[in-house]
Formats: sequence, C-alpha cells, structure tokens
Amino acid sequence: MKVILLKDIKGTGKKDQVIEVSDGFGRNYLLPRKMAIEATAEAVHSIEKSKQAEKHREDVKRDEAEKQARDLKGKVVVVKVRAGEGGRLYGSITGQEIADALKAQHGVEIDKRKIELAEPVRAVGQTTVTLKLAAGVSARMILNVTAE
Repeated sequence: MKVILLKDIKGTGKKDQVIEVSDGFGRNYLLPRKMAIEATAEAVHSIEKSKQAEKHREDVKRDEAEKQARDLKGKVVVVKVRAGEGGRLYGSITGQEIADALKAQHGVEIDKRKIELAEPVRAVGQTTVTLKLAAGVSARMILNVTAE
C-alpha cells in the first residue's frame, strides 16, 4: 500500500514522503491516527502543489531580505546615551535600542533578535553590527554611539 506521510515518523519516513508500507500497518495504524493518507494521484498532485507554493513563498521572502540587506549595507545608526568618565556607558546598548534607532532614523523595522553584536557595546565610539535578515542573508551596519 502506498501512503503519503502527514508527519515525520521515526523509522518510517519524513513528512510529505510517498512510501510503500504493508497493508495492515497502513490501514490499522497510519490512516486511523491521521499520520498518513492514501497515495492517490490527486493527493500526490496536491502535495507537489503545496511544496511548490512553499518554495515560492520562501523565494519571495529571501528576495525581500536581500533587497533590504542591499538598502541597509553600510548605513550608520546613531545612538545617543548617557556616559560617564572616559566614554564608559551606564549599562550597555541592547538590540532593542538599535532596532528603535533603525526605525527612527531609516524607517526600517527589524526584530531585535535579528541583531547580532560580537560583544556588548559599553563604550562611546563606532562598532559594526550584523543584521541576520533571513537564512544566509545578512547585512553589516555601523553603530555610532555618542554621549549625550
């Protein structure tokens, strides 16, 4: 019996995979538990269509991320904070503060979790910040920290 798996099943196969199973295993275990559907031509066609649609969505998202990376590359974000003697900050610059400054200065909304700092920014000056926009797409920006 040929079935299309609806979930990953350990030792059997991955989701959306068409596999050959024994009649008893398919009819008595996989089908009643909604882990698989019978592999008819119509079901196989619908799975292929959904895979194509998902690939198209990922391609569009990646293209948007690459465009955004080109726009942001090399831009400077200025963050003004209170500082003490010798340019030391009271605390450190967080991803949220960088995201807020990006939105205010360049009109770009980026999730704070997508901002990577090599080490915490605790002094006045310039540093490089990496923005992870999508899988394999990143942009480097310059963060300029100034004292108020």
